[in-house]
This record gives sequence, C-alpha cells and structure tokens, in this order.
Amino acid sequence: MKRIITLSLMALAGIAALAQAKDVTILTKKTGELVPRIEPVADTNTKKTVASWFDTEKNDWYEQKVVLDQVPVVKDFDALFPEIANYTRDMPYTLMPWMLTEEGDETVLHCYLQMPADIVNKFWLTDEEGAILDRQTGITYRARRTEPSCYRQLFGIKAKEGDVLDFRIIFPRLPETTREIAIYGVPNWFLRGTKVTLTRLPSDRHYHGTVDYYDSIPRFHKPRLLIEAKDYDKDNFRTWAEYTDAHLIKPVEENTMAMWVTPEATYLAISTELNWCREYFGRGDGTMLIDGSGHQYKCREVVDYPKGPMFWVQGYSGDYFAIVLVFDPIPLGLETITYIEPEGEPFHVRNANWEGKVLPNLSVKQLRDNQKLFRYHPRQIVE
Repeated sequence: MKRIITLSLMALAGIAALAQAKDVTILTKKTGELVPRIEPVADTNTKKTVASWFDTEKNDWYEQKVVLDQVPVVKDFDALFPEIANYTRDMPYTLMPWMLTEEGDETVLHCYLQMPADIVNKFWLTDEEGAILDRQTGITYRARRTEPSCYRQLFGIKAKEGDVLDFRIIFPRLPETTREIAIYGVPNWFLRGTKVTLTRLPSDRHYHGTVDYYDSIPRFHKPRLLIEAKDYDKDNFRTWAEYTDAHLIKPVEENTMAMWVTPEATYLAISTELNWCREYFGRGDGTMLIDGSGHQYKCREVVDYPKGPMFWVQGYSGDYFAIVLVFDPIPLGLETITYIEPEGEPFHVRNANWEGKVLPNLSVKQLRDNQKLFRYHPRQIVE
C-alpha cells in the first residue's frame, strides 16, 4: 500500500510538470501491447549495443537513410506509468505504451519506446496512414507532422539502452464532444484501427494516479458454511463441504464473467446457475489467465469456497450466483485475456462432469463493464 501511494504521488508530480510546460489535457493513456524483448548485440569496436527492430510492412518499401540521435527522453516515465514501472524490466517482453493529449490547438499522440539497445535500426513511426477517426461523426483527422521529424521514413535511433523515448505524432485538435475514436497508421504500437474511448479528464484534475485506473477490491455477499469437509475424498460426496446463502445475482447468460483489476490481484466473477436445489462444483485448481504474449496469471484462491476440492451449494432451482476467482494481477492497459480452465480429475458421483474450457480473447474492457451484472440480488419467490 505504501508503494502504491508513493507511485500515485509520483504520477501527480510527473503530470503536473507536463501540464506546467504547456496547456495539456490527457485524453487517454494505455500501457499498450506486449512485444518480445529484443536481445541486442554488442559492437566490439564502439562498445555500443545494437538491435534491429521487428519487421513492419514498411521495411519492404523503404531504405533506412536517417539516424535520429535527439529524440526526447522521458525522465518521469515511472510517474506517468507507475503500473508498469517494474513490469517492463523484469519480463522477457516489453510493453509499447502511448498517451493521447490535447496540447494547445493540437492533439498529440505520444508513443513511448524503451530502448532495447544503444542503437536501434529499421524503425518506423507513421506516414500518410496516420489518422484519428471520430467514430461518432465519421470525420478523420490526419497526422500533420511528427516530432522528431521522421514522417514516412524508415530510420535508426541512437540513445542510451534503457532510456524511454517520446515520439510524437501531431494531429488537429479533436472537438470537445469527441468520445469514441479509432487510431490508424502506427503499426509498431499496434494502432491499426484500435478503438478507444476518451476519458477527457476535467482541466482541474489531469490525472489522479492509480486510483482513477484501478478498481477497488470487490465485496461479495459471504455464503454460510453448513457442513465442513471431513476427511475429504473426491470420490465420496459425503465428505465434501456444503454452503448456502450464496452471492445471488440477476439471471444472466451462464458463464458470464466480470473482472476487477487491482494492483494486488485480479478478481474474476463467474455467473453460475443452480439447476437443482443442491449441486456440486469444483473451481480454481489449475485455472489461469493468459495474455497475448503467453504470460500466465495463476489462480490464487476462490473467494469463500474451496480452491480445488469439490463442494456443494444449496439454494433454489433457478438461482444465479457468483463464484469469484482471484488471479495474479494483470497489467493495466491489457486489452484481451484468455481464460483456461483444465478438465477436473474423474470422480465417482452420478452425472459427474467437470469439463475443461478455453475462452480466448476476452475483452478486458467488457469484463470490467460487466461488474454491474454482479450486484447482490436477493431471491424473490411468489408462492
């Protein structure tokens, strides 16, 4: 908690410095997509490390004729993105963060690159394809220029390995009413029609640290334990724990999910239907989330129920309730996640069934929007 508060204060200081330099309003910022970390090669003559960037489609059309050595270095990157300050340094891959701002009469797309080497070759920013589409009006805003000047060029970069550089693409200022956009033409940041909702924070609060981007830890109605597990044996249902008074919700499609992203953990609620007044379940053991790079986020616990062992839930046929799994924390800005639940071990119960499932490319934004579906809804019965 102390570290989170410290990083929040750092973020406030970093954004305050940015805002003081010119009239800046943050429209949105993202930690971006994951890319494999490039292994640089040491030049024995210059003692510098050298790396070639991943191919883009532009590498087939252009020759590298420019090497940039004066790209602005971001001194307060940890303050701008406290949620990934350590994430990008300890993993075999890195993130491509970006931020969209209003600066005077222009809109600026800041594309941040953490240098994988002292020299990076064959890099690309944007060309005439760089554009912002207002998805509500259909108006397209074209890139005016880049800073530093590298528009429509394949170029090299010289800087210190590990420094975070700030490439800027300048657009006309978007109208105050703009809320839904799509960004095109910036392939190395995976902005190729990417849909974005603008937050457009009020001018008196450009950014308020992690609290504006993380969810609070969710609270759920605690079920009552009716019968404790005794000498648990998966093949003997009489040894399983039994619960009642679950966290009931309004009927939704079974297996609907909602997500809460916090600095310490990721909470995933799964809608579950009771087809009978008493049913058995098993959750959590071996279940994981996987991001696009293959990084795994393991299930740590099941809120208020056993993780792994089978258990009974007692209620009414037609009840919908939430089972909540707690995973390792995912990074902010992650757009999609895959849910993997392995098949459970065979066990001896009538109609025994614990099939595995894989739910690929779930939208994290949609999962977070689903939080409202999991509000506690007491049972109502008419006799």
